[in-house]
Amino acid sequence: MSTFRSILSRAARGALAGLLAAFTALAVAELVAGLVRPAAGPVTVVGGAVIDRTPAAVKDFAIRTFGENDKTVLQLGILAILAVIAVGLGIFALSYRRIGAAGVLLFGIVGSAAALSRPDSTGIGDALPSVVGALAGAAVLYVLASKAVPATAPAVAEGQEGTEGWNRRGFLAAAGATAVVATSAGALGRFFTGRQGQGAVASRNSLVLPAPASPAPAVPAGVQLKVAGISPFTTPNADFYRVDTALTVPKVDAGTWRLRIHGKGVARPVTYTLDELLARPLIERDITLTCVSNEVGGPYIGTARWLGVPLAGLLKEVGVRPPSRGGTADQLVARSVDGMTLGSPVEDVLDGRDAMLAVGMNGEALPFDHGFPVRMLVPGLYGYVSACKWITDIELTTFDAYDPYWVKRKWARKAPIKTQARIDTPKPFARPAAGTVKIAGVAWAQRRGITRVQIRVDDGPWQDADLARQAGIDTWRQWSYPWKATPGGHTITVRATDGTGTVQTEQRTRTIPDGASGWHSVFVTIP
Repeated sequence: MSTFRSILSRAARGALAGLLAAFTALAVAELVAGLVRPAAGPVTVVGGAVIDRTPAAVKDFAIRTFGENDKTVLQLGILAILAVIAVGLGIFALSYRRIGAAGVLLFGIVGSAAALSRPDSTGIGDALPSVVGALAGAAVLYVLASKAVPATAPAVAEGQEGTEGWNRRGFLAAAGATAVVATSAGALGRFFTGRQGQGAVASRNSLVLPAPASPAPAVPAGVQLKVAGISPFTTPNADFYRVDTALTVPKVDAGTWRLRIHGKGVARPVTYTLDELLARPLIERDITLTCVSNEVGGPYIGTARWLGVPLAGLLKEVGVRPPSRGGTADQLVARSVDGMTLGSPVEDVLDGRDAMLAVGMNGEALPFDHGFPVRMLVPGLYGYVSACKWITDIELTTFDAYDPYWVKRKWARKAPIKTQARIDTPKPFARPAAGTVKIAGVAWAQRRGITRVQIRVDDGPWQDADLARQAGIDTWRQWSYPWKATPGGHTITVRATDGTGTVQTEQRTRTIPDGASGWHSVFVTIP
């Protein structure tokens, strides 16, 4: 029993030493990142590298399972793995201090390599947080390991306490001091990180959006049905879905932001400031955006009133023509400040739809989560080929010459939004009372519009739902159906018909490679 307690005591000391070393490394790295560049923090860069190397099917699973919390789950997973490794290194360091410390340094090398490999890396300085943090963590592990074991292993008589000879007081004092210093370093790092974003926050707060030269018409009466549980026609900014790969939301100072347009067919490359864009005639439009990761019946869709600069006008001014008129570029590659790349068909951008560089969302400057100061959007295309947030560069090229981020991961090059309908109410497995039950939801087919929605209960005939007024072909459309519900379990199914007369397909497909398809259905029980 004494020997067992001795082993447990030794393992506990080693585990604590390893965890404190890892905590110190991350805290010091956060402090250095706050001084250098917050996006270069080790958890952020390693997480970004993991996202980049994760198969598309796994990414899709993460979004389906965890929704907008997928990045939080990833970060927690990274920290959990680091904790397990830190415990192992700590126990190992009790016998081999130098090798244990070297193991911590190895993680610094991994973090540095990840930082320098990021598409938004600004140079060798991005490696500093991981390097300095690893050095601090290695030093802590070496010191704590030396305090946790005796300088020379004394003979322990049978029956004696196995912890004799180790510097209990020195270890606990060193561990406590380490925890205090590391916590202070982490807090100071968060303070500096916050200060770096203050300029961006101030620039957004002071931004006054000009009135649009082409305002959106008032939302027509009748587009919003008075049915409890149905999605509002206009999605509030706070509720608008967010799906991207950014572990930390970029905070860009509007005063220093620039947009460069260049590439094939561009007669003269040009760079714009935000003020120069805002001085141009702006358009205001109600547009529904949809993420390609949206499963049948999924939540990754929303409608907002967008304010922005017509993208076609900017491109035409620098000489860009669509391929159908002799243009040499058929792909527009948009780049974000964090290195993300999205590719849009030039033909679609220039075909007369309201493609824009948006600066406003629902009457205010873009929220940081949604791309402040400027994002791109092209109605009718899934977001991964059109809705570049935090945009800073537009290159005209060809689909043969370049594959953007998602295309490299086996998603389709071109992705027009598919016709879909969703049941918002009743919810799956709901238990509404018998009698008239309002079935309601939304349907969308951007660039085509919705002309019909039909409901089927169990294996009964398709029945036409009542349609709300359609605000435009680029927005979703609400619908409802009064169902005479009878007791028992029932499956409710919905399908839509778009403006071309095409009925939504029943064929069920996953989101990869170009968006989900199939009919949405819910099962309810009438008591």
